[in-house]
Amino acid sequence: MLRNVLLLLNTVKYLKLSQILGRFKRKFVKLEPDLSSAPSISIPTNKLQPIAQRQSRMLSESKFRFLNVTSNVKTAEDWNSPNQDKLWLYNLHYFDDLNSNEADQRVDLHRNLIQRWINENPPGFGNGWEAYPSSLRIVNWIKWSLLGNSFEQGSLDSLAIQVRYLSSNVETHLLGNHIFSNAKALLFAGLFFKGKEADYWYQIGLNIINKELPEQVLSDGGNFELSPMYHAIFLEDLLDLVNIHQVYNKRLATDIQSTILSMFGWLKTMCHPDGEISFFNDSAIGIAQSLKELLEYGKRLNITCANDSIDTLRWLKDSGYIRVQKENLVSIIDVANIGPDYIPGHGHADTLSFELSLFGERVIVNSGTSCYSDSKERFRQRSTVAHNTVVIDAENSSEVWGSFRVARRANPFNLAINESDKVVNISCSHDGYKRLKGNHIHSRRWIFNASEMIIEDVISGDFKRAEAHFYFHPDIKIDLNHKEDRGIIHLSDGKEIVLDIYSGVASLSSSTYHPEFGLSVDNTCLSIYFDSSSIKVGFSWLG
Repeated sequence: MLRNVLLLLNTVKYLKLSQILGRFKRKFVKLEPDLSSAPSISIPTNKLQPIAQRQSRMLSESKFRFLNVTSNVKTAEDWNSPNQDKLWLYNLHYFDDLNSNEADQRVDLHRNLIQRWINENPPGFGNGWEAYPSSLRIVNWIKWSLLGNSFEQGSLDSLAIQVRYLSSNVETHLLGNHIFSNAKALLFAGLFFKGKEADYWYQIGLNIINKELPEQVLSDGGNFELSPMYHAIFLEDLLDLVNIHQVYNKRLATDIQSTILSMFGWLKTMCHPDGEISFFNDSAIGIAQSLKELLEYGKRLNITCANDSIDTLRWLKDSGYIRVQKENLVSIIDVANIGPDYIPGHGHADTLSFELSLFGERVIVNSGTSCYSDSKERFRQRSTVAHNTVVIDAENSSEVWGSFRVARRANPFNLAINESDKVVNISCSHDGYKRLKGNHIHSRRWIFNASEMIIEDVISGDFKRAEAHFYFHPDIKIDLNHKEDRGIIHLSDGKEIVLDIYSGVASLSSSTYHPEFGLSVDNTCLSIYFDSSSIKVGFSWLG
């Protein structure tokens, strides 16, 4: 009980006043939907450019597949089924399928689905009226209309009711990507409709954008939640805003094109050679658009990025990530804070973790993210033990708890980066374990050259048990010799990587990898146990 109280206090102390007030408002103020008829719609000046499309998730008029889970939605109660995960239900209410691949072949299905939603989700009731799914659905309905599909008057009225409700329900209690999505929806609606009420919606959205954009996008181009997946979602949001403003030939008061270019550079840095994102901080494949798709979307909007190559070393100073790239190696290193102080909900306890690709193939991977529900598995995936870093006495480096909460956080310090013609040397420490009885500091060094990577870990203070974990992609096979001081890592294309355990005690165990929500794949974890205050591991290969 006392531990839970301390966790809560060490979480709440970071919140902004607006978040606290927002929570009180939601608890004690009941919103009443305004059921007035919709304002008139605006006449577009230009066509909506083809948007970034997603895979279809509507399998039939009542069957849907989200997050690798297929289910039927046949009754009104199914929109809020207690048997479904909250995130699955959110996806149901997003209406992404309206603008997915080959959506033009499902126009009648979509029109019927819109009418079903209106009939079976009364104003202000259920998951679909929460601000975040409302925001995404409003945008998707408007995109669908601008792509040549006409709304019946009842659908327009429902859309306006949703926008009014959202305008009084902005997520000040959460902020971050949620409030930005709220603002985006209000801007879309403010342009799609016309008149005094629409202007009011637009101004609310614009005020939020003007405040949040410089705060949520760091100087190095990274989204401040430090999640490659949410960064890509945010980037698509900005591209959508450019698109809708071009449709109505209206200039967005905030210049976002330079921000978009900066964010593209950041996303390139955080992707592996396979073109997909790294798995830091609630990142998974299949939710956000890929870098390739976003670049193509940008080109359709006349936003073209320079085709710059990534240097041997790129340090995203404000975000806290480092990318090392050599001929056959790409490594992405986390020397970042866990996230914004007041909204670290997508943060993992992964300080000084890293990912590694060799010969274009993912080799060492963070465990990924498969769920958001408050569960043992959600806790495990956020915990230090699920990442390529050091665990001391079975504790987390940052106190992640619940589904999206963090109490005391690890702070990286003493970062040093040295680069010569042949060698890159990076070292950093963090104080996340200083709260433990041993007053520990974990320090890690990465040494890269053309055909080798060496990792050295040092722990200060006495401890009962400490181990470093290295999680391998499911396609990777590992053999250890009987002395367990040398091994061979087999890549899927037949190439071999030599593993040397210079100090520490090695063992292999089975684990799971989660590259997508709802997906669990067996993989292998290499654990190196500390038999002294330090360990040293080497990976080497032929070019």
